[in-house]
Amino acid sequence: MHMADALLSPTVGVTLWAASAATLAWCSKRLRSDGREHLVPLMGVLGAFVFAAQMINFAIPGTGSSGHIGGGLLLAILLGGPAAFIVITSVLTVQALFFADGGLLALGANIFNLGVIPCFIAYPLIYRPLLIVAGNSPSKNRVIVITVLAAVIGLQLGTLGVVIETQLSGISSLPLGTFLLLMQSIHLPIGVVEGLATAAVFAFIRTARPDLVDAGRVTASFSGRMIATFALLALVMGGGLSWFASSAPDGLEWSIEHAAQSLKPA
Repeated sequence: MHMADALLSPTVGVTLWAASAATLAWCSKRLRSDGREHLVPLMGVLGAFVFAAQMINFAIPGTGSSGHIGGGLLLAILLGGPAAFIVITSVLTVQALFFADGGLLALGANIFNLGVIPCFIAYPLIYRPLLIVAGNSPSKNRVIVITVLAAVIGLQLGTLGVVIETQLSGISSLPLGTFLLLMQSIHLPIGVVEGLATAAVFAFIRTARPDLVDAGRVTASFSGRMIATFALLALVMGGGLSWFASSAPDGLEWSIEHAAQSLKPA
């Protein structure tokens, strides 16, 4: 769901740059004031983990499209919103600068859609019982349902952001209704897959080390063994599983292609 520079006008791009930069400054200040230096090693390892996970595009059957996880919600669960936002910002910046994934003008928009929304809108849904379920200690099945729902909502809102930002830019001639329908529908299964993957990691940590997370806040330091586990997973995904990633266009590319086709005369 990384936007390209070609979709954005300078005005929209700079506005989202400013919004994302202001959020990053606030998160950095919050992290320092909270005295959570113990999270720094985990932030680095999880950044590598999410970077590798985003390289693995999975095919969406029957569509000719593919998707990959964003990782913002998982980072927020493990690190809290501010630290997670700093990590996902770092990941997206490296992708834009060295892998041409997105672009410099679109970087602010991508950080907003893939960082601000999952870290500060979708993530609180897991810990707001009045919005989803009652109880401070939900069962494993409820954790899975809540996490999947939060992931789907986060991705749908991020997808809506892409459509709105493209429309406000006025550069593309894509029909709004068709583009919106295609984007929301193709990212629905992607959100479910991301939710299930996030729920699996979340449920594992709650079972293995329930002291690590409490009402949305990391309460203890991750052990060296757990950090090493995430580092190993990052190596396995980046060095092995990425070879099996789908080469089909991702959800955004697929939606643009099909929306453009609707403009052609029959």
